[in-house]
Amino acid sequence: MKPVPLSILTLSAFISSWALADVSYRIDLTDSQHHLAKVEVDFPESATTELKINLPVWRTGKYQVLPLADGIRYFSVKDEAGNSLPYTRTASGEWTVELEQPTSVTVTYQLYANQLGQRVGHIDGTHAFLDASGSLVYSPEFKGQKVKVELAVPNEWQSYSGMESGGKPHSFVANNYDVLVDSPIETGISHHRAFSTDGRDYELVIWGEGNYDIEQIVTDLSKLSGQVGAIWDGYPFERYVYMVHATSGARGATEHLNSTIIQRPRFSYREREDYLGFIKTASHEFIHTWNVKAYRPQGLVPYDYQKENMSELLWIAEGSTSYFQSQLLLRAGVITPKEFFEDLAKRIARSEKTPGREVQSVQEASVSKWASTGGDYAVNQSANIYSEGYFASLALDFSLLNDTDLDHSYRDVHKALYNQHKLPVGYSVSDVKQILQDLSGEDYQQWWQTHVNSPMSLDFTSLLENVGLKPGYGDDSKATAYTGMKLSDDSLILSEVLRDGPAWNAGIVLGDEIVAIDGLKVSSKSFESRIKDFKAGDQVVVSLFSDDRLKQVTLKMGEQQTDKLQVLSVDKPSRGQKAFFKAWLGIDWPFDNKGELKSDS
Repeated sequence: MKPVPLSILTLSAFISSWALADVSYRIDLTDSQHHLAKVEVDFPESATTELKINLPVWRTGKYQVLPLADGIRYFSVKDEAGNSLPYTRTASGEWTVELEQPTSVTVTYQLYANQLGQRVGHIDGTHAFLDASGSLVYSPEFKGQKVKVELAVPNEWQSYSGMESGGKPHSFVANNYDVLVDSPIETGISHHRAFSTDGRDYELVIWGEGNYDIEQIVTDLSKLSGQVGAIWDGYPFERYVYMVHATSGARGATEHLNSTIIQRPRFSYREREDYLGFIKTASHEFIHTWNVKAYRPQGLVPYDYQKENMSELLWIAEGSTSYFQSQLLLRAGVITPKEFFEDLAKRIARSEKTPGREVQSVQEASVSKWASTGGDYAVNQSANIYSEGYFASLALDFSLLNDTDLDHSYRDVHKALYNQHKLPVGYSVSDVKQILQDLSGEDYQQWWQTHVNSPMSLDFTSLLENVGLKPGYGDDSKATAYTGMKLSDDSLILSEVLRDGPAWNAGIVLGDEIVAIDGLKVSSKSFESRIKDFKAGDQVVVSLFSDDRLKQVTLKMGEQQTDKLQVLSVDKPSRGQKAFFKAWLGIDWPFDNKGELKSDS
């Protein structure tokens, strides 16, 4: 059926019962099965000759310019008398409206929202998730004005948001557009639970069916939410909403001012490893409520929604959040020491197989984030603000604990950032260095140059020795052959060749297609088992297609361990190491005298 132009859709049913705010939004979701909504926005009287109307070109939490305005059609503008006003599209996310005289303005448009995985908007017959950055236009002239939002939805739907209620069902209010854009709405058919912890109210909203245990999730979120005092001494919210999408395929999460949206495949909750992925994500986003939303680096303050927001401290915004996420869960008893150490070991192993950490500093990775790409190039030539930011945070934590005789940790840095640099003022590099000096009495200029402004090289054995731990492998682990290359899914085409690895040094490159090893055909399913036929140091002839030409190269096998890397206890840890451990993680030493984790760990 041909869509009906919004020029004839007045949404008059809203107007009769709606007391207009400074800026008001009315969103009709009653015919949502084709991912479409009707939006009407009232702006107050403007005395300018040109009124700018914008839709952001990026959303918070994702440092990437996105084509968000492509979802808008049937865009029209009228004055207070209902007369059409001329406008010009002046940028991808901007419309410039011509005004001959002062007038209030009403903007209407059709919204197409089908970007579930991007978390900027998704509408279907069962729900709508609306992040204002991908759905609700604003005018810079009125960006600071109070706003109201009202939804028209099917009768069985319920609506939730971190925003305050508008006084009736499916309505919300916010102090300004910045609050609106950071308070997404979830409306539809969902499961809902409410709980309280440490004097704050929380809600859990889950859209979608799956193999999750909602009561277990509530229990663990309650424990997590009660650990705030381990880092901060206050709250930036009275009420917080955990929104969860149990979906088919989409995964990821985004932090917001007083809520988060978490997306996981619907059947990825029952197994412990899967559930840990979910609860760690929840912890990460919850920590962001302070680190990024309550305080954030200069360059991100205030948000400029129409261009890149540059900062050299994204490694703190993201990497330090990753660093704290499992610590809070460990303190809360949601994860065990064994699970914490497994996570740490996995991160170390991944870092050591990321040659890009030797090329790019976390400072450069932060300022480059807006132009970053993934894949083979990122692994070989880039540092990751999350993973390497995690280890910069770990190194800084241990340095501060050492310099203060365990009196202060990296948690105190974030407590100070929250107390001293709450929005609307962002913090700078010099602010962080000053906090470090205030806490330790030491000048961290050289530390910063070595670990932040230069590619970071950590000796994990020496670093972990501070807390009586060491990286290592189990007694049954042995050396096995290693090629340093990865295959694409269900294919013999290479998706990754690690820089300076065996395949790289043999002249094998990204996109090559393996045909045979030592003259014998291989398949994508048999490739890994075929490599196990060799041992480290063996030379093999690899036949492959490179740029559609058949060629043969000689590859000398490298070495890797058959078991996963582990974080273990050192032999006979000292009293000082155990004290350092407790100051670091806030729990007692979890190993017995034989170096084995205790049964309750």
